[in-house]
Amino acid sequence: MARGWEEPTDLDTAPVSGAEHHARARAAVSAAFAGWTLVIPTGPPKVRNNDVEYDFRPHSDFTYLTGYYEPDAVLVLSPAGDGHDARLYLRSRGDRSNHEFFTSYHGELWTGPRLALGEHQARLGVACAELTELPTRLAKLDAEQTAVIRGVDPAVDKAVMSAANTESARDEELATTLSELRLVKDDWEVAQLDDAVGATIRGFEDVVRALSSDGSSAERLIDGVFGLRARHDGNAVGYGTIAAAGAHACTLHWTRNTGVCRPGELLLLDAGVENRHFYTADVTRTMPISGKFSPEQREIYDIVYASALAGQAAVKPRASWKDVDTACMTVLAEGLEKLGFLPVSAEESLDPKNQTHRRWTLHSFGHMLGLDVHDCAQARAEFYGKGELKEGYVLTVEPGLYFQPDDELVPPQYRGIGIRIEDDVLVTADGHRTLSAALPSEPEELLTWMRELRRQSYELPR
Repeated sequence: MARGWEEPTDLDTAPVSGAEHHARARAAVSAAFAGWTLVIPTGPPKVRNNDVEYDFRPHSDFTYLTGYYEPDAVLVLSPAGDGHDARLYLRSRGDRSNHEFFTSYHGELWTGPRLALGEHQARLGVACAELTELPTRLAKLDAEQTAVIRGVDPAVDKAVMSAANTESARDEELATTLSELRLVKDDWEVAQLDDAVGATIRGFEDVVRALSSDGSSAERLIDGVFGLRARHDGNAVGYGTIAAAGAHACTLHWTRNTGVCRPGELLLLDAGVENRHFYTADVTRTMPISGKFSPEQREIYDIVYASALAGQAAVKPRASWKDVDTACMTVLAEGLEKLGFLPVSAEESLDPKNQTHRRWTLHSFGHMLGLDVHDCAQARAEFYGKGELKEGYVLTVEPGLYFQPDDELVPPQYRGIGIRIEDDVLVTADGHRTLSAALPSEPEELLTWMRELRRQSYELPR
């Protein structure tokens, strides 16, 4: 078994895209933790059932720092001089004289050929070591001077515990610092988000081409059509696609996608492609299945569209999160008042102690976007949620109105209507750029876009 094998020759050994970005990220986290050893794992595969695993998705902090996408690897930053030495522990090319090559679950006969250690180093721009050396390295750490990204790799968590056998306060600080570093996207990251948004727009186009106006299209067809584009043009979907037809659109996280797209109803499609470097888009459009709005649907759509424009216009450096939220919610509350749905005035409803309009809006205006669809979740409130926007932030603006089928406070003809419009917005030096602007949301442009696409037959991605 061990004899008569050529070395693999068709592996990708070119430097990874973003190597300079990852190096800057490592330098930034190094500067924040002088004298501390930092351990950032990517995690093992997760079991789906028995000996079958889910497709592996690397941990976002690890991806941000390395650009390496295989399971079980661990980045260790060790104090050295004024900074740190970085070493990435991973699996490299196996030795066919070892039976594990043929019999181990991780053997290359089962999982495919890997790069040699030196090839990994050249490709990633960081020193690499065999994963088998990691236990010895972790055993030598001073746990009281080590910070770990916890909850990712149980073996690492167990190997690096404080003297009291509890997580260090520095562990939480490391997670928070990485989230806050990831708030500001550099040019390479923005390019990845542009790539993800572009693929997402193609996915929406695919859906409209495949969507029947006669009621024969299932939500799962919509889900599958978009998922095919995501898998073809990127890594996968960035989150569970919401293909919500009719009253299902009033369920904010409707991911069952078990319904049917009936004529006269709306389709709320909330979907995003995660590109091959794991940056995701997050876009929502609400479309009339038959290609025409009813008067009630158009009334609600116009309010949400005006709110979306107001929210995007408020995005700029030094604007607060509250500024954007207020811009969106003011339009929604005033629209609800004109419809006669609010039991109080819009002004009264917008008072923080009232918020009656929230019955029909339900969620905030948006969230950060990047490697995670709800990115930078560990950042402190003063930087995310209660702070100011900075150049390089990428966030969603996604106002919506939702009238539940059983809501007795609205007239029957409005019940079951749910509309959300969501765009991905980059904060620039002088304002903002809407990354998803090429996907129409203005109502007449949306209908024209749908008509033109429906003249084309759906074809598999190429």
